[in-house]
Amino acid sequence: MFSFMKRGRVFYRNVVTLAIPIILQNLITNSLGLLDTFMVGRLGEAPMAAVTLANIPIFVIQLMTFGLQSGASVLISQFHGKGDEGSINEVLGIGLTVAGGLTLTFGCVMFFLPVPFMSLFGNNADVVALAAQYARIVAFSFLFDSLAQVYIAAHRSMSNPMLGLYILGASMVSNTFLNWVFIFGKLGAPAMGVEGAALATLISRVLELVIALGHICGNKRFRIQPRRLFHPSREMLRRYVRFATPVLFNETMWGLGTSLYPTIMGHMAGSQAILAAYGLVGNVVNMSTVMVFAIGGTTAIIIGRDIGAGRREEVYEAGLCLDMLAFLAGLIVGAIFIVLTFVLLEPVVYPLFALSQEASKVATMMSVVSFSILGIRSFNTTNVVGVLRGGGDVRAATAIDLAPMWLLSLPLAALAGLVFQWGILPVYLCISLDNVIKLAIGLPRLRSGEWIRDVTAA
Repeated sequence: MFSFMKRGRVFYRNVVTLAIPIILQNLITNSLGLLDTFMVGRLGEAPMAAVTLANIPIFVIQLMTFGLQSGASVLISQFHGKGDEGSINEVLGIGLTVAGGLTLTFGCVMFFLPVPFMSLFGNNADVVALAAQYARIVAFSFLFDSLAQVYIAAHRSMSNPMLGLYILGASMVSNTFLNWVFIFGKLGAPAMGVEGAALATLISRVLELVIALGHICGNKRFRIQPRRLFHPSREMLRRYVRFATPVLFNETMWGLGTSLYPTIMGHMAGSQAILAAYGLVGNVVNMSTVMVFAIGGTTAIIIGRDIGAGRREEVYEAGLCLDMLAFLAGLIVGAIFIVLTFVLLEPVVYPLFALSQEASKVATMMSVVSFSILGIRSFNTTNVVGVLRGGGDVRAATAIDLAPMWLLSLPLAALAGLVFQWGILPVYLCISLDNVIKLAIGLPRLRSGEWIRDVTAA
């Protein structure tokens, strides 16, 4: 029944070789978020709620950047399988241009209209004011970050995931150190609180781009071709629009939908405690998923590369195998973290963040629900981001990812939280429901094999 898991040592060695740098990269990124939350949390519940509020729209722009990376990766991984560096330059150039334009526009809104913009996501005036202070400083950091991330993702798609590990490792060290300096006023700097966290983020994002530019100048593995980078062909533009636009739409709408969940919470009774708990649990859950979601990134590389190299007969069973690996990993990690919630997180970790008793109870509930469905969520992520997208089936992936959220989870969560005012547990269960529906419609698409498409020949 599970014969597709018998892939041989070479296959699994390849998976491990690609996955380990991505695991470490994700661990760095999520550790940074947790450290940010910890340091800001030492200032009190209101500053932590403010940063959580500010991160709602920031999360959307980060997902849009991820969508650009993923859309470009669909093409780059298959062109890499063909050994076509010129076409990779064209795709990279388009991705950098679009990412830069989007994040620059977003930065201008956050910089010039911070209070009206933050007021869209919460109704607590004190929390909104703090969030606006954070947003105004951090506004343009995502321009630098998006350009570096698109370049990192291109190399990851060419089976070079180590670059992201180096760049984001340097970013984490600098951000953590500067958080300590600017938040608490160390080494002669003023104690800036929430604004200090934003300034540290801005400086570390500039560092990311500087390191990426240095790599471009010294890299011999993949040569930048300025003519093709800055002047892509009309055919490549058409191909990019066809395959990358649905992915960008997918991530943007998924990010927007996900940002509406804390927006709903921000308008509920007891919103400060709920938002503080949500921000903390989100970071803990992200830490728990570094391995299972690295499998999704590895899957996209393997599936795209094999299709581009013409090994279509191997792709179907590889997709089944990698989806199953993600499910099993999520199941095991989820069970471990449910236990840790009660023996470590609730009694030891959560009190470190100066949460109120109410917020601590909400955080425990959110943790248990999130870890209970981690196996299903891991399968869905690998199936959508890795198998279907990597195979070129971007429209089906978009429908599977968005329909359960927008047609079911979001309306039910809004009704439960804002209309019927049932409290946070029913709201959080409604939020989690989309993963169950996503599994039910994603599995038949996987088994059909219709997702295997050569996008370079489109």
